[in-house]
Amino acid sequence: MARKTKRPADMSALFQSTTGTLAQIATKTNSLNLLADIVRQICPDLPADAWHIANFKDKSLVIEVISSVWGQRLQFERNNICSKLSSVTEGAFTQIEIKVSPYRNKVVPKQPQAPSKTKFISPETAAHLERVALDAPEGLKHTLQRLAALANKNRQ
Repeated sequence: MARKTKRPADMSALFQSTTGTLAQIATKTNSLNLLADIVRQICPDLPADAWHIANFKDKSLVIEVISSVWGQRLQFERNNICSKLSSVTEGAFTQIEIKVSPYRNKVVPKQPQAPSKTKFISPETAAHLERVALDAPEGLKHTLQRLAALANKNRQ
């Protein structure tokens, strides 16, 4: 039986192959970088965090921007970007869709926790409740006395 070698296999061949999932991911990544470079060259005044290439499908490239102002800036340069895009990608992409998604970079703050619902009645409040209960109707009298009893219970 032949002995197996302990040398690791060269995985760079996977990136160089033209078939398979990894090759498709590498191709798409290179295409996205190329497309992003085109937009950066044509619109150098766009901040890096104001836009990103969201997707590409069929013959269309989808660019998301965080505000309509930057979307309008890309609209002005749409024809230049489309012509450069078409020439570089050899007709693979000929259109641009610009979508505004203002909440893409926003972090939703967590809601503050509600304080515990347990609230205590002070002894002074309990004394006032007992005094009011003396002249109150029977149903209300019973409720006020229970509230006053809670204050005495919480003190212990």
